[in-house]
Amino acid sequence: MTTTNRDIPPVLIAGGGIGGMSLALTLHQIGVPCVVLEAVPALKPLGVGINLQPNAVRELHDLGFGNDLLDTIGLQAREWALVGRNGREVYAEPRGLAAGYRWPQYAVHRGELQMLLYRTVLQRLGPDAVRLGQRVAGYRQTGDGVTALIEARDGTRSELAGSLLVAADGLHSAVRAQMHPQQPPIQWGGAIMWRGTTPGVPVRTGASFVGLGSLRHRVVLYPISPADPATGLATINWIAEITVDNAGGWRQGDWNRQVALDEFIHHFEGWNYGWLDVPAMLRGASEVFEYPMIDRDPVPTWQDGRVALLGDAAHVMYPVGSNGASQAIVDARVLGSELLKHGVTPAALRAYDQRLCADISALVLRNRGAGPFGLLGLVDERCGGVFDDIDAVIPAAEREAFMARYKAAAGFAIEALNAAPPTVAPGARVAG
Repeated sequence: MTTTNRDIPPVLIAGGGIGGMSLALTLHQIGVPCVVLEAVPALKPLGVGINLQPNAVRELHDLGFGNDLLDTIGLQAREWALVGRNGREVYAEPRGLAAGYRWPQYAVHRGELQMLLYRTVLQRLGPDAVRLGQRVAGYRQTGDGVTALIEARDGTRSELAGSLLVAADGLHSAVRAQMHPQQPPIQWGGAIMWRGTTPGVPVRTGASFVGLGSLRHRVVLYPISPADPATGLATINWIAEITVDNAGGWRQGDWNRQVALDEFIHHFEGWNYGWLDVPAMLRGASEVFEYPMIDRDPVPTWQDGRVALLGDAAHVMYPVGSNGASQAIVDARVLGSELLKHGVTPAALRAYDQRLCADISALVLRNRGAGPFGLLGLVDERCGGVFDDIDAVIPAAEREAFMARYKAAAGFAIEALNAAPPTVAPGARVAG
């Protein structure tokens, strides 16, 4: 009797976010059965804007999501810029196709991307591929398999056997907690973010990511939709941020809560530069949510036998480099490539861990140190944030070298990415 991949117990995926859905699509592409177990009873397009770097867009293209589809949930970015507190430019560079990448960079609505992936999983894998209201609370391993311990919304407990378990269950991953029971608590460095979206006229190129202010007091904004031809207005995603003393820890209780504008807008009064009226932009949001900027200390490995971590469960990081969701997509594709080499085995998880864990853990710490926004920190150090000529403060060559180091660390250096072969070879299938 010939063994086929359909005779193999499925790969179990804990979590139906961007990383989990990307992995499900990758496994389907290479012929490996899988089941996604998601804790919430219904998936909804939650969240606000995120950026997808060209390294992740490349992987989405290889999964069949061309620009025609991605254009329906976001906008191709053309520029990344830092602007000082006085409204003067610190640094700017083209992004995506304009920078010479073979793939664009996208600013998208996070929830719309997740729903696009989810619908595609159901279309390609079938309606039983995603089981909602099923939280993976832990796991048990045997010599030739792994069992996910599942808790339903009503408290009912059940078990599901699989060949491997991949935990893409986010910041509060129960699988990571079991794998690393001595891990330190969530780390909060003192930064508080308020996030919202506002109809507005896009600034600069019309598709620019702009970081404005200083390292400890800034606003980030970028459009996540094209401008309406009739009104000229696009959906502007924005993040307002300050850094405070974190000695007492996060006191609000909720990790994201809806807040009133008057709780924070006083930090940004007077930020009107003609080309951008920050207070007006903040006031234009229909709702605002507050988040602490948090991450976790890296762990030495993402693998325990037949179990592996992926996405935020492996490497939740400060959102300063626009690479959290991008890295989750790349994780899924790298794991798929190792399954092609090693089969549906712990050896594939080990190779995946060896390829990514150390480098991405270093990126987590680099982002904790401000990532690309570190340039604003240099401006503060050298001139107190006030300047007429940025070249007299930080020469152009130094600014460019700073950004080149970050892009290399984050995996989207132009030459290396453009020259790299596909992560998952077209048509490749895991042997039965």
